[in-house]
Amino acid sequence: MPHLLHIDSSAMSHGSVSRELAKTFRQVWEKENPDGVVTYRDLGADPVPPLTEAGVTAGFTPPAAHDERQRAAMRLRDELAEELLAADTLLVSTPMYNWSIPSTLKAWLDQVLVNDRTITFDGTPGPLAGRPATVVASYGGGYTPGAPMEKANHCGPYLETVFGTGLGLRVEVIAAQLSLAPRVPGMADLVPLAEQSRAMAHQAVEKRAREVSALPVR
Repeated sequence: MPHLLHIDSSAMSHGSVSRELAKTFRQVWEKENPDGVVTYRDLGADPVPPLTEAGVTAGFTPPAAHDERQRAAMRLRDELAEELLAADTLLVSTPMYNWSIPSTLKAWLDQVLVNDRTITFDGTPGPLAGRPATVVASYGGGYTPGAPMEKANHCGPYLETVFGTGLGLRVEVIAAQLSLAPRVPGMADLVPLAEQSRAMAHQAVEKRAREVSALPVR
């Protein structure tokens, strides 16, 4: 049966545009896949710990030689890796924090990217190659092509690299721009554009969820 891994990363439990976009995706996906399974992680409410020395060294040490710290570190990495490997499709929601992704999402990525398990470095396709991934993002400012701040976007392009180049997933990033306009007085004149971008993002997310649902399950 279809299996979705859904990761939210906003620190905000309410009023988060990225969570709102992910909710739209989930609603469409679950309607299209009534027998589907969803594994959910809310990194804002329940963050995974950052990768430690024990977690790094455990990956280069035979399991029989692991000390207790390495065993504990690898139990977490194994759990997260298995969640990713079990999913037919990936949904990640993220806001842009200080021109990049939240630290909680970076911590999850550092834990889940396990050499020869979820990712390979020898040029051969990894186990996740070809599976669909959808990133839904909210940007406080405007980072569309040609915008003055376009090159300061280290959120969407970074995740395209990690999920697309690194894991071989077929990734699409859908972003709502100018999400801070309703809250920042100096951006008041941009509110109509922000509302338009948000509406267009929801439409794109609905379309993406239907397209992903139509793909054959592994």
